[in-house]
Amino acid sequence: MFFSQSILAMDLEDIKKQGVLRHIGVPYANFVSYIHKDDFQSLSGLDVELVKGFAESLGVEYQFVPAKWSNAIGKLTGQHAQFKNNKTIFGNKCAIEGDIIANGVTIFDWRTQLADFSNHYFPSAVWLIARSDSDLQPINPSSSIDKDIVNVKRLIKGKDVLAMEHSCLDPNLYDLYKTGANVILPNRDLQLSEMVPAILNKDAESTLLDVADSLIALEKWPGEIKVIGPISQEQRMGAVFRKDSPELRKAFNQYLDDIKNDGSYLILVEKHYPSVSYFYRDYFNLSNKSEI
Repeated sequence: MFFSQSILAMDLEDIKKQGVLRHIGVPYANFVSYIHKDDFQSLSGLDVELVKGFAESLGVEYQFVPAKWSNAIGKLTGQHAQFKNNKTIFGNKCAIEGDIIANGVTIFDWRTQLADFSNHYFPSAVWLIARSDSDLQPINPSSSIDKDIVNVKRLIKGKDVLAMEHSCLDPNLYDLYKTGANVILPNRDLQLSEMVPAILNKDAESTLLDVADSLIALEKWPGEIKVIGPISQEQRMGAVFRKDSPELRKAFNQYLDDIKNDGSYLILVEKHYPSVSYFYRDYFNLSNKSEI
């Protein structure tokens, strides 16, 4: 079952009484893959399996609520909000449509002002990706991520860089406008998975891209793109809950601990991201032992 109705369920006991857990998800990388066309519907991904397993552990039905990066917070909290010019801007009130956001959501300070995150369960970072024919060259990594970020930002002065507001690729999060780069925002409603096709189509020379999408893109377009270097520090991802749902968040964290301890979480990760443990071996060794 995919679409939710207007159900007033705030915290864990309400959800158990109602008998349904509503999962808000934005199609993104292999966290949420959602296709709905005519009579055909398909739903899969790491976070889909994760939340379905959580719903089953609670003994309730699972429902999926499709969303966009620009409205996911509103569907959870009842008020739209965005990060712009280095501050949180609140928008209109709206209907609450779900109980948990899970689609590879990066934990940012501005988001924690609006909602509460679970314990983190997936690593990330934002990289600069360029077409292979670009004269931008990968930096030589140093022992300092801060120095590496500075070096990458020096390279993009005067360069076209594709970015996306409301997402983890928001240029405001990384002071990209101060670099002298020509920041290009999509003139249509792009998915994050469409950022690389956009630069291959020469909409821009380079793009911001996070680790999850980068790993997929490098496998999908071998030899056509290159990683220039980091734009951000290491980041973490988690599921998102309303601030008035502390017991639901607590139950989800316990569920995470359980599946990390029994090894089933690592199996899910390797199913959807076969190469991520190669790049983040230490993280997932700890993750599997419930030490993160």
